[in-house]
Amino acid sequence: MNSPPNTWQAGIDVGGIFTDLLFVDQGANRFRVVKVPSTPDDQSRGMLAGLRDSGLAVEDLAALVHGTTVGTNAILERKGARCGLITTAGFRDVLELGRRTRPFGYGMIGSFEALIPRELRLEVPERIDAKGNVLIPLDTDAVRAAMRRLLDLGAEALVISFIHSYANPAHEQSAREIAREIWPTAFISVGADILREVREFERTSTAALNGYIQPVMSRYLGRLEKELKLARFRSQLLVMQGNGGTMTGAIASDYAVQTVMSGPAAGALAAGHIGKQSGHLNLIGCDMGGTSFDVTLIRNGEPTLSAEKDIAYGVPIRIPMIDIHTIGAGGGSIARITKAGLLQVGPESAGANPGPICYGRGGTEPTVTDANLVLGRLDLGTLPGVNAGVALDKVKQRLVETVGAPLGFDAIEAAAAIVAVASNHLASAIRLVSIEKGYDPRDFALFPFGGAGPLHAVALARELGVPTVLVPRFPGLTSALGCILGDLRHDFVRTIGVPLSDADPAAMDAAFAGQRLQGEKLIAEENVPVDGIVALHEADLLYRGQSHVIRVPVDGTFDAAKVLKSLEARYKERFDIELMEMTAVLSNLRTTVIGRRAPIDLAAFAPESGGSVEASRAGSRKVYFDGVWLDTALYTRDALPVGATVSGPAIVTQLDTTVLIDPGSVATVDALGNLVIAVGDSHGA
Repeated sequence: MNSPPNTWQAGIDVGGIFTDLLFVDQGANRFRVVKVPSTPDDQSRGMLAGLRDSGLAVEDLAALVHGTTVGTNAILERKGARCGLITTAGFRDVLELGRRTRPFGYGMIGSFEALIPRELRLEVPERIDAKGNVLIPLDTDAVRAAMRRLLDLGAEALVISFIHSYANPAHEQSAREIAREIWPTAFISVGADILREVREFERTSTAALNGYIQPVMSRYLGRLEKELKLARFRSQLLVMQGNGGTMTGAIASDYAVQTVMSGPAAGALAAGHIGKQSGHLNLIGCDMGGTSFDVTLIRNGEPTLSAEKDIAYGVPIRIPMIDIHTIGAGGGSIARITKAGLLQVGPESAGANPGPICYGRGGTEPTVTDANLVLGRLDLGTLPGVNAGVALDKVKQRLVETVGAPLGFDAIEAAAAIVAVASNHLASAIRLVSIEKGYDPRDFALFPFGGAGPLHAVALARELGVPTVLVPRFPGLTSALGCILGDLRHDFVRTIGVPLSDADPAAMDAAFAGQRLQGEKLIAEENVPVDGIVALHEADLLYRGQSHVIRVPVDGTFDAAKVLKSLEARYKERFDIELMEMTAVLSNLRTTVIGRRAPIDLAAFAPESGGSVEASRAGSRKVYFDGVWLDTALYTRDALPVGATVSGPAIVTQLDTTVLIDPGSVATVDALGNLVIAVGDSHGA
């Protein structure tokens, strides 16, 4: 029987090789999963194909939440819009001056090209000081002339970013009104609207990023919403943000920069939820898909947030985002021999088309997936998206030709070397977000997801000393699940820049209230059903003479003494010193407004009762581990019941991934259907 209309929710995550769709009917405790090849030329095509394959009527969806890499890819591939910048006289080159860093730490090599070319960056007379006082009035005639000049030069999008607009945005607002009269498109990004915070380089860079990808995102979401409307979708399209929240497609078109890293953020959000419901509050989330490996630290069930990220060299984005470290290492990462005769894996990827050699789509370069297939860890017949693959002997032959022969290896040795090099990259990325930030990996559980994550997880955990691996019920659909779990969210910041003791409590409360009202207004305009609205207030503080802030929560009315105690406690915890004789400075006020959506009970994904380990057994095959071939039991994930125990070496297969349980490890199915793997040593201890 079909459930009543408008009870299904859909989470859709577009990856480099596959588009993952998860449908949840919370009322009837049911779900459906769909995995289709991605369509990089237009991500909406793959997404719509997945909706058709689900068997559900689009009009019966109560919610559709989309994690997308459209904006991120446009930045990384430098395929954004032709964008113009109008700024204060004397600050035309701020995007290139930056922080006087260089692309490489050693040697006078490397280059940098700003997102907005110099000829499209124009100056106008105006000046506001750091306290918000007008020193030079805005020359409106110069603004009009600059806009016309940019149009003549072919600019499609416009960015307006004046110095010290965080203190007084009046000049930017005046320029925006002029732009609405002159500029032929709606692609107008205003610095203080995007980020009302001190630091002219980061603020201008963030506004430039928004302008650069706004036309790309707007056209993409416009096409998608048009197709959904034709399919009679009656609810709002929601888009994931990099902060782990969601917003409507209309707002995402205006604030496109908020969608950067939305897919990985959704996965990290889901990891936190799964960890909390399964009793594992501290996790290292590892999302390994076809093109990349994304790592994030989750403490007490919450992903770590960062206020700034370099999306590419010299291109900082300063908005609240889940702190995710990304490297180019996925199942589709290409292995090659460098000119120095060394084996290198990634960052280039075979992508969705042509993909790995074994997919049979014309790929000729060996990948991590091909290596795992040669080592017996994958079965070509169970790989999603492969209709007629390439014979194993041909994969081996190509592996020897490209990697093995230059190194003097046969196909098996070459495959093992590729996996070893890839694993070293993965372990280094994990160390970067844990050990190098003062956290011991042994205090965490490893949470692998993405199509390729569970294939490498146990070996990674063993190398890092992590005692437990928590494999979710649907690793390849974790980011899609995160889309469904995401609440509506909007973040606001305002620079204050005064000694904490001088901060007027009434003015601070008024600033917080104003930011809360902004968020509540946006949520009301989004017209998405929510269970309630929550506002969280925080303050960024530092000691005079320092440049990096410490963030503390502000509960209730603003109390300077209470805020100071929170700063001292956080500083003591972080640095184990006290600076009570120094002047505390209130840098910024932050407000996060969250519209709570209906929660999802993850117990819906638990396997049905009545199964057995014996019934889930699907034979065995030889698999290569540490230089030897071992007879390895095969299991079907869907048939493993709650409480089932599987000892390694074993392989558990399912629609969206393959789980490799190395020798010496033992996996148990918990009440939510997760595989909890106790990592022993390779000798079975």
